[in-house]
Formats: sequence, C-alpha cells, structure tokens
Amino acid sequence: MNNPFSLKGKKVLVTGASSGIGRQIAISASAMGAETYITGRNDQRLSEVFDLLEIPGKKYIADLTIEQELNDIVEQLPNLDGVVLSAGIIKALPFKFVNKTDLDAIFQTNFISPSFLVNKLLRAKKLNKKGSVVFISSIAGNYIGSIGNSMYSASKGAMNAIQKVIAIELAPQKIRVNNISPGMIRTALIDDDTFTDEQMKEDEKKYPLGYGEPADVANGAVYLLSDASKWVTGSTLVIDGGFIIR
Repeated sequence: MNNPFSLKGKKVLVTGASSGIGRQIAISASAMGAETYITGRNDQRLSEVFDLLEIPGKKYIADLTIEQELNDIVEQLPNLDGVVLSAGIIKALPFKFVNKTDLDAIFQTNFISPSFLVNKLLRAKKLNKKGSVVFISSIAGNYIGSIGNSMYSASKGAMNAIQKVIAIELAPQKIRVNNISPGMIRTALIDDDTFTDEQMKEDEKKYPLGYGEPADVANGAVYLLSDASKWVTGSTLVIDGGFIIR
C-alpha cells in the first residue's frame, strides 16, 4: 500500500540541524526516505548529526545571519522538495530592559535569515513545484504571552505573519507553506540557569501531557513535508501537549 507519509525521493533541507528540534527533524526526515541536507554553526555537532542520517545529502557549516554564507549555501544546494526552518535563539528579558542589540540579534536569527533563505531559494528556482516549506515557530508567537519573552514572541509572530502571505503567493505552484508551533520541548535551549528545577517542574504541570520531546515536533514536520499534507497550506500545527486548552 502507498504510504503518504513517506519522504522517499524527496530532497529536504533542515536548518538549525546541529541540535534540539532541528537535529531530530533531520534524523527523522532521513529515516523516512528523504535525501537530507543540513546546516548549522557548530561543526562538531553538525557532523555528528550527519553521521546519523540514513540518506545523507550534504552538510553546510554556516551562519545564516551572514548574507554571503547564505548566498553560498543557496548556490550549492540542489533543487529541493522541502525546507524546514528550525534555527532559532531565545533570550529572556523584562520588556523595560529590552535593547536594540538583543532585539536585532533575535530577529536576525529567528525571522530575517529564514525569510531570506526562502526568498533566495525561490529567486534561484531551487524550490520544486509541489514542495513544502515548514517554519518552526512557537505557541509564544501565536497564542500566549509570558514574562520576559517579548523579543522571542515578537520574532515568532513575525514569522507566522509572513508565512501566511508566502503561502498565498506560492499556492499557484502547489508549494505549501506552514508552521509548527510547539510548546515547551526538552532541548538544550531550556537547560540553562534561568529557572530552577523546582520552577521547571511546576511549569510542566501546566501541560496536560507534560513537556514534549524533539521527536514530537519532528513527526509533525514529516507530515507537513510529505504528500499526506498536500491540501494543507497557510496553517499552524500546534504541538503543545494541550497547553493552550487550559
């Protein structure tokens, strides 16, 4: 029987693939049959991920906030059937302490770089018809506000807005453009000293199904990359363990 979730024969690029959600998406996409291309800033970690790919394409060590490095990657890439934009950073600050340097850095990584990567792929005609673009957003950019998270939420909100417009513009080519908005996922991004273990355990109680794992988001990305979602575009796939129903 035909498996609509299979990625066999597809070429897929995953950004932010050296760690966390991006790492798992790359591994899962490859396991589902995609020839997987990955990019990240950490050579050692990216190489470790590349070695785990069942169908490796190529790895690109690059900082996508640097335009020349972005241009170089687009030039080297083959024509793609899917792109997952997973690179992202976060910095918590009360709004009254927000400064232009931090805001610019977060927007450059979370919004401007992924937007221009899609822009440049389209200009170079390297995104195939019936392809799929998947932005990794957050419930913080769609549904909730949390103290100290204004910069991150704003960058994800901008991503969600531009995604919908791109989806309309690319519909004639049957290219789908969607976003996944996860809740709290257990990655290194939350393993810092900002909150104590007790605070994290208390926060997890807000999630009916508890915190998520990278594989939970990766499975959603596989769906949106696959032909199973061929009639889905401009949508937000919330994967949050039930947080927003509270």
